[in-house]
Amino acid sequence: MTSDVSHLEGQLHLGPRQGGIGARRIALLEAIGQTGSITAAAKAVGLSYKGAWDAVNAANNLADTPLVERTTGGAGGGGTRLTERGQRLVATYRAAEAEQQRFLAQLNRRLAHLAGDDLNLMERLAMQTSARNQLLGRVTAVKRGTVNVEVDLELAGGDPLAAVITQTSADNLGVEPGVTLTALIKASWLILAAGDLSSSGLSTRNRLVGTVESITSDEVAAEITLRLPGGARLAAVVTRESGDALGLSEGDTATALFKASSVILAQSD
Repeated sequence: MTSDVSHLEGQLHLGPRQGGIGARRIALLEAIGQTGSITAAAKAVGLSYKGAWDAVNAANNLADTPLVERTTGGAGGGGTRLTERGQRLVATYRAAEAEQQRFLAQLNRRLAHLAGDDLNLMERLAMQTSARNQLLGRVTAVKRGTVNVEVDLELAGGDPLAAVITQTSADNLGVEPGVTLTALIKASWLILAAGDLSSSGLSTRNRLVGTVESITSDEVAAEITLRLPGGARLAAVVTRESGDALGLSEGDTATALFKASSVILAQSD
C-alpha cells in the first residue's frame, strides 16, 4: 500500500475557487500569453485547434471577465492575447502551484500510512464533469416550492438563465440571491432554432438568443456554437439532418432552447 500522495497533485490544486480551471487550461493560457497565437499555443500543450478554442471559450464563460481575446490587424493579420485578467490568473495559479508543491512534500512525510482506498475515493470525488457548457452566474432570485426550487441566474455577461433543482440540492448549495454558481448544460440537451424566438409562446423557460460563431459537421452530427450578447458561448449538438434543415451559417441569429430542469448547478466559490 503506497503512502505517496503526489499523484493527487492534479486534484488538490483544483479547489472550487479556481472555477474548474485545470492545469492544462492554465498551460494553454500561459502559451497564448507567450506566443500570441492560438495555433502555436494549442500545439505547445498538445491540443487540436478546435480543442484549444473550446477550452478558451469554457474558460471565458467561467471567468468574471474574459481571460482571452482575439486581436485584429497588424502585420500578421491579428492573433490571440491574454487579457490583464488572464495574465493575473496565470500568475496566481503558478504561485499557488509552488505552494502546493511544498505542501505535498510535507504531506508525504507526515502521512506515511495513508490508506490507498482513501486516495482512490479522493480521486473519484474530484472527478470533472463531462457537461460541455459550463457557465458562471450569480443568483438573482429564488422561488421555493414544496419539492423544487426555481433559481434565476445572471451570467457573467448579463444573459439570464433559469434552473429548477430540488429543495435538498438548493440547501446543500446554499442557494440565495448573490451566491455565485456554475450552470452545467450538456450540449445534447439544447434545441436550436433559427432566428430570435425569445418572445415566442413556448413553454421552454430558457430561450437564449445568440450569433452563430462556428459550425462543425460530420456524417452523423453537427456541433453549433452560439455567442451570447454578454460574451458567453453555448455549444449544441444536433443530428446532421437537423443541422442542415436549420440552414444556419456563421453570423446568423439563432436561439438555444432548453428546460430549466436541464440545468445542473454547482458551487463556484
